[in-house]
Amino acid sequence: MIDRALTALSSMLVPGGDSISARRLYERAVEEFFGSGTALAFWKGRVALYAILRALGIGEGDEVIVPGYTCVMVPGPVVYTGARPVYVDIDPQHYNMQPEEVERRISPRTKAILVQHTYGFPAPIEPIRKLADARGIAVIEDCCHTFGGRLDGQLLGTFGTAAFFSGQWNKPFSTGLGGLALVHDAALARRVRQQQESYPSPSRTAAFMLASQLLVYELVIYPSVTALATEVFRWLTSKGLVVGSSSTAEFDIVMPPNYALRPSPVQCRIGMCEVRRTPHNLERRKHGAGRYIAELPRLGYSVPSIPENWDLMLLRFPLRVANKQEALANASRYGVEIGSWFECPLHPIQTDQPAFGYNDGACPVAERAAAEVINLPTHRRVSDKDIDRTLAFVAEVCRPAG
Repeated sequence: MIDRALTALSSMLVPGGDSISARRLYERAVEEFFGSGTALAFWKGRVALYAILRALGIGEGDEVIVPGYTCVMVPGPVVYTGARPVYVDIDPQHYNMQPEEVERRISPRTKAILVQHTYGFPAPIEPIRKLADARGIAVIEDCCHTFGGRLDGQLLGTFGTAAFFSGQWNKPFSTGLGGLALVHDAALARRVRQQQESYPSPSRTAAFMLASQLLVYELVIYPSVTALATEVFRWLTSKGLVVGSSSTAEFDIVMPPNYALRPSPVQCRIGMCEVRRTPHNLERRKHGAGRYIAELPRLGYSVPSIPENWDLMLLRFPLRVANKQEALANASRYGVEIGSWFECPLHPIQTDQPAFGYNDGACPVAERAAAEVINLPTHRRVSDKDIDRTLAFVAEVCRPAG
């Protein structure tokens, strides 16, 4: 915690603007961690996806297959290119797309398949990649829920044509805001770099505000106050007093101004800290997930099976309950950190889903999951006492979904 807090504090004293040297050091550290690919940093994860799509030449008349259980900020970049997102339903246990459903939705217009590793559970990437390779379709891994997770010993993010990662506040690799592209084709990487270099830097005001928020987060935000802090943060964001993860303009199908940006120096410096402490982060998240897997069945809940060839970096632990809204309403009173996403197939609930090409009934498994799933914290700040309190909350307030 201390290194991140000091980095945020020092960044508040340094003028904003883009620092090429800090950016390249950060990108090289990511490349060394993954051992393959070209890393490119951006202001947000969705911007990294947008740059990849643009570099692939995706545009008007094209289709991109997307999971029907995601955040609207994922199909947003698809729509901003002029292409059409095509939604695929998920499996009810691990919340990922299934190869047979993907194959059913492929058309002559399909130019990319976006494979999300939901909650950190590895998607069936190999059979999907075979489907794509046979048709000359790009595979983009959505690794916003994982950083360091493995399938068959191979790091998630290294299976596809490219991958993108989010550095948002609640992600496993957090720079406050932030995004990364990891590209495994040299020619494509050059085009993504051209996209990156064409984007402006965030304003000095935005960079200073982000550094200030990072400092506050490191010093005062813990699981017992997260629910209250989240409500305060959303109110401050609505008033323009802090840098929010999303803007209301991003719920529209027109790309908002100041969307495509390079990263700020503070994000690159914090990112270097995050790369160094990935092993500790993995250890803590495995410990938290292990406790939920062991103890939730004793409370009458089913938990996802974990195959032996998975080495998990879980962002959150999903739990199906029959009284989701009641659980969310009581979380702050009990001092527990309970997540609500995904509230609908294209989270959050205020999304105009038809505007992004999703119609009710298109993905019934995802719609049921959205009605039932809450998620439990696994991150590095979650102590065993926090997990005890979370489990007590589940036992007292929640009811297993039928």
